[in-house]
Amino acid sequence: MVINRVGPLSAAKVVGLLYAILGLAMGAIFSLAAALGGFGAGRGDAGSLFGAAAVVFFPVAYGVVGFLMTLIITWLYNGLARLVGGIEIDLR
Repeated sequence: MVINRVGPLSAAKVVGLLYAILGLAMGAIFSLAAALGGFGAGRGDAGSLFGAAAVVFFPVAYGVVGFLMTLIITWLYNGLARLVGGIEIDLR
């Protein structure tokens, strides 16, 4: 079996969602660190504001970057696969 083409939009949607989930996990970690005083200690509410924003910002940023990078990578793969014949996979 040889993979000759990958659907760029379908792959980008799946990977974008996977990165958004990863971003949610990272946002939760940053939020927890901010709640424990790890960011902006002694600077008022800046740390807690950063923590709350991280839960929204990280999933959106990771999702968008993951989507766009996968779109570019699949486009490049499809072009290169035409030149060299794709990736051969042995499924048993």
